[in-house]
Amino acid sequence: MSAPVFSTMGCRLNAYETEAMKELAEQAGLENAVVVNTCAVTAEAVRKARQDIRKLRKAHPEARLIVTGCAAQTEPETFNAMPEVDVVIGNTEKMQGTTWQGMAADFIGETETVQVDDIMSVTETAGHLIDGFGTRSRAYVQVQNGCDHRCTFCIIPYGRGNSRSVPAGVVVDQIKRLVDKGFNEVVLTGVDLTSWGADLPATPKLGDLVMRILRLVPDLPRLRISSIDSIEVDENLMQAIATEPRLMPHLHLSLQHGDDMILKRMKRRHLRDDAIRFAQEARALRPDMTFGADIIAGFPTETEVMFENSMKLVEECDLTWLHVFPYSARPGTPAARMPAVNGAAIKERAARLRAAGERQVQRHLQAQVGHMHAVLMENPHMGRTAQFTEVSFAVPQVEGDIVQTKITGISGTHLTA
Repeated sequence: MSAPVFSTMGCRLNAYETEAMKELAEQAGLENAVVVNTCAVTAEAVRKARQDIRKLRKAHPEARLIVTGCAAQTEPETFNAMPEVDVVIGNTEKMQGTTWQGMAADFIGETETVQVDDIMSVTETAGHLIDGFGTRSRAYVQVQNGCDHRCTFCIIPYGRGNSRSVPAGVVVDQIKRLVDKGFNEVVLTGVDLTSWGADLPATPKLGDLVMRILRLVPDLPRLRISSIDSIEVDENLMQAIATEPRLMPHLHLSLQHGDDMILKRMKRRHLRDDAIRFAQEARALRPDMTFGADIIAGFPTETEVMFENSMKLVEECDLTWLHVFPYSARPGTPAARMPAVNGAAIKERAARLRAAGERQVQRHLQAQVGHMHAVLMENPHMGRTAQFTEVSFAVPQVEGDIVQTKITGISGTHLTA
């Protein structure tokens, strides 16, 4: 018998939860199994999940094949109907020790082949927190799960449920343990990070959590925030940006589009001027701030003029790291019923957005040459600056160390030192 094989798709939170599942499966004594942690963010993600399941079945013909994650949560019948799949478990069930103990038994009855409950009834985050994962240099801490918003293109709330927050004291204790283990950087992750605290007593905000972490864990060198919704940013988070050098000057913004009509049809809560104003205010407080952003190309009803507003937003917000998504209709979402943009036009617009992003990256890289940077080493020859820019080193460094170095040049999409 062999240890389970895990395959992870999609977001950083899924990767985090895979690490937790590994621990739960090991504690339960599960053997000879393949676990696929799926993503449901686009129809293409679900298609890829099905493709990977078929490949994994061929590679492991005797193993029990278990499918979980957001796609399993939103359409369990799709995966249960696949002959390659033995068990389908939901996003809540995958984080429970009893689920894995049950699957470690020799026989699973027919009634248990699908274990997916109503995620909307879940009111707490998973109790199983792991003390970081990834490299020796950087640890990820899940502080929130789920989403209360209903953007018209997004299926994720139906895969993750409503927003639930991890209490601040639990988060601080976990980060203290990570610092004691030698991690120099902690990244706060979640599905809708800026909604953290809304379900907790006294409804604290994300900025309160950030300030509390930095105050109570003075030995933590670097704190980083993953994707945020800029319209939900609170005063304390802006204060942390302005006054806390240990909070990294890099924010990934969930912008999605640059045209007000499309933003309304997406059911977003901000307009383009809100995004521009936030970027200007954050950079005024922290001049070295860099932004990443998610932008969708070819959303239903998008005209060329509307698309150009997204192109202009890249420069108006001075975005550096773009995640460009060609729109993909997601069955079950309101946007899937809206008039579609021609597929060739979607592809062409996505390519233009990516090219704009590449130009922004080159501008950012050129501005760094000759400057000193503190670089967190991810391996002996590669690390990242506070702005999350990759730096390659000819001379090997100690993995996990923060190295002060002068940037000497550019190689492709990264800096050299």
